[in-house]
Amino acid sequence: MYIPDIYKNEDQEEIKDFLQKNSFGILVNQTDGKLWATHIPLELDKNEAGKSILVGHISKENPQWKSFNTNSEVLAIFSGPHSYISPSWYDHENVPTWNYTAVHIYGTVKIIEGEALLLSLKKLIDKYEANSENPIRMEDLSEETMSQAQGIVAFEIEINTIQAVKKMSQNRDAKNYKNIISELEKTGDPNAVAVAKTMAKCPR
Repeated sequence: MYIPDIYKNEDQEEIKDFLQKNSFGILVNQTDGKLWATHIPLELDKNEAGKSILVGHISKENPQWKSFNTNSEVLAIFSGPHSYISPSWYDHENVPTWNYTAVHIYGTVKIIEGEALLLSLKKLIDKYEANSENPIRMEDLSEETMSQAQGIVAFEIEINTIQAVKKMSQNRDAKNYKNIISELEKTGDPNAVAVAKTMAKCPR
């Protein structure tokens, strides 16, 4: 994606944290000669060689997986907090804009089966059940329930390229920067408030 240098995020630990907190992404590839996209959780992990990967699964009814073996190049898109920025918040005339964070990951996908599939499901369940009052463990699920795993296709994506953008008004002076944070907080909108918190953490 196009990222002006001022908005490039190359902090690998920050990107890793972002992916862990914003793991519901969009998987994009070419299927039957057309662009195809599926909204799914994609979890950051490591393979046996220690290389960073994304792990996920889709329904067997979804034709997207059928092209994995013939066209393995995929794009995974992750979005974070975003908000409209009004020019009325500046002490000078300017144009409207949008603050946001996003990560694009390009990689090579391959289907995983057997124990690897079950392990990927276990990690997914454990992550999202961790804060439940009565967490579910995959080990406790019945054979009948687990038989539903036959209806999915699991895969891992070996990461080739990561592009990360953090557009948070870095081009504004300190006075206008602080005012943008204040105005975002006033909106009460969860996305706007999240952007304000992100901006407040950014070094100036």
